[in-house]
Amino acid sequence: MVTQLNLGLFGAGRIGRIHAHNLTRSIPEAHLSVVVDISRAAAERCAADFGIPSFGEEEARIMEDPSIDAVIICSSTPTHPELIRQAAFAGKHIFCEKPLALDLQEIDDALEAVREYEVTLQVGFNRRFDPSFHQAREAVAAGRIGTPHLVRVTSRDPEPPPAEYVKASGGIFLDMTIHDFDISRYLAGDEIEELYATGSTLIDPAIGQAGDLDTAMVMLRFAGGALGAIDNSRRAVYGYDQRVEVFGSEGQVVVGNRTSHQAVYSNGQGVHGPLPLYFFLERYQESYLAEMKAFVGSVIEDSPPPVTGRDGRRAVELGLAAWRSHRENRPVGVGNPG
Repeated sequence: MVTQLNLGLFGAGRIGRIHAHNLTRSIPEAHLSVVVDISRAAAERCAADFGIPSFGEEEARIMEDPSIDAVIICSSTPTHPELIRQAAFAGKHIFCEKPLALDLQEIDDALEAVREYEVTLQVGFNRRFDPSFHQAREAVAAGRIGTPHLVRVTSRDPEPPPAEYVKASGGIFLDMTIHDFDISRYLAGDEIEELYATGSTLIDPAIGQAGDLDTAMVMLRFAGGALGAIDNSRRAVYGYDQRVEVFGSEGQVVVGNRTSHQAVYSNGQGVHGPLPLYFFLERYQESYLAEMKAFVGSVIEDSPPPVTGRDGRRAVELGLAAWRSHRENRPVGVGNPG
């Protein structure tokens, strides 16, 4: 049995560097041997910062190397489906950041390659691995709140992204809310069968000019009858606002914001405490490490990955349905993926 995976990394940007840090510093079962990026300078910097032996710009450096067991795909979304297909053909296991693609047919073609060549694919929905969200899911699964009736997810960024990023992202429902669709399914342990999405541009006119929204709400109906609500904003002036609640027939489970400390003081002007952690790098630090440990363990143990290609496809399907709902101003059924 393989006891250490040899890995190649596509993408040396922000998320790629997070995974490079975790793989080289905290997962002894993994050896990250090469990083590739369209910017050779970014790849070289990543290699130097994390002690990665090799770097470059060419995909072939990873795909044609028989010593590499698995790939980590953190490059731009349009590259994902082709890299998945190439990796599967080369017999390499795959961790791919969300979204798998912005087109369902491209996703289906990539997933067919994964099935045909019998490789592992895990999708990067890291919030499932957050300790608090995981405890909430455990409480629901164990029946400690009875039958779920309501699921609420709040997700608000501290600052909006640049308009140039928005143009290639697929928009708020496929870039931001996609995490909330996945965590809603995860927390409820049930499929979403219908949604109604609405939104506005209230923060940055350039986002609207790029054809996107910066403020949105999505109402959900689950197959079992529970209802859900997701609210998103691209700018919360007080920090990264990440909260969930599942309310059921016998109680509720709530996860609030993470802060830098728990000290709260009171005086004549009010009660004062710390702001939420500023952004996802700080808030979800533990979850990024946990998801990569899970991927490495899944490959080594030849066990099913905890977040599958089906999960990745479903989140994109829900994001596309949300855009349709918003544009047509009506609820949209999303069926059951089976």
